[in-house]
Amino acid sequence: MATSSIKEVARRAGVSIGTVSNVLNHPDLVAATTRQRVLKAIAELGYVRNDSARQLRAGRSRTIAVVALDLANPFFTDVLRGAEVAAEESGFNIMTFNSGENAARERRHLDVLEEQRVLGVLITPLDDSVDARLDQLIERGIPVVLVDRGSGRHNRCSVAVDDVLGGRLAGAHLVEQGHERIAYAGGPFTLAQVADRHAGLREALTGDQQLQVIATANLTVAADRLAGAHLADLPAETRPTAVFCANDLVALGVLQEMTMRGVRVPQDVAIVGYDDIDFAAASAVPLSSMRQPREQLGRAATQLLLEEANEPEQHQHRQVVFRPELVVRESSTRIGAPSGQARHSRSRGSVG
Repeated sequence: MATSSIKEVARRAGVSIGTVSNVLNHPDLVAATTRQRVLKAIAELGYVRNDSARQLRAGRSRTIAVVALDLANPFFTDVLRGAEVAAEESGFNIMTFNSGENAARERRHLDVLEEQRVLGVLITPLDDSVDARLDQLIERGIPVVLVDRGSGRHNRCSVAVDDVLGGRLAGAHLVEQGHERIAYAGGPFTLAQVADRHAGLREALTGDQQLQVIATANLTVAADRLAGAHLADLPAETRPTAVFCANDLVALGVLQEMTMRGVRVPQDVAIVGYDDIDFAAASAVPLSSMRQPREQLGRAATQLLLEEANEPEQHQHRQVVFRPELVVRESSTRIGAPSGQARHSRSRGSVG
């Protein structure tokens, strides 16, 4: 069925195209009887205005694009929820793309977004190789804000969590629990978050601890059951007694594999994850985790993007950094010790 045009609406109602436009955009300027006649014609013809064309004529989109690293990870769906709330409060829409940790797909998404002239882009990039492409978007007048990743550039804002601190807090907790053989599971290390959390863990070790790195292909439950299998197959006398995982999906994969192979958590191996997604507290053994303010990340990033889009001349780029929070549950607590409590300071944003 062909879509009716604004010209057909005007012809049916016996008015000018300008009058139809006023009914749609400034109804208070049109007499009530004329307005009703136009609305009746719109209903009869089933007219739906082409909002994207109208936005392009005005030179301004109402759409903010989000390019997420992995929408299968609940962390990113929570970030997206915060972005949607902030966008809707200001009368804008969110369009979501998933790179799936694939660089070629990430670049294809950015090409499409440039063609569609979106208002701006929120992105969690795979690595620094996309920096030049993001610079091109900025040069075209499309603001870019990095999410869950520091910028390191003067021409864009970022909203992130201090992942080095998060790794340090997780490591300190395991050291306090008396662990001397500790593993770090996660990958790839080209992801800044993975590398930073590992760096923080190393800073927390006193020199009396041994650190083993178990690099994984990605940050999913299925892939990281392999990390759990590797740990479970080690002799008990040399196996790490604690593992800090780069995110909760890795931790859940390790926990599943340990349980299936008869390795007890936390009696034999303690586990700490990262993100504190909802599944962490609901797992068979409630998972200790570094909590990130997920929805706050999305909201803050959207607010920064809208500030830049609305006042590009006055806007000053900022790097917002939140503090993670250690939440201790059964998976890393020595039997008989208290669990279920949050350790260290709550997450707060700071502008750098």
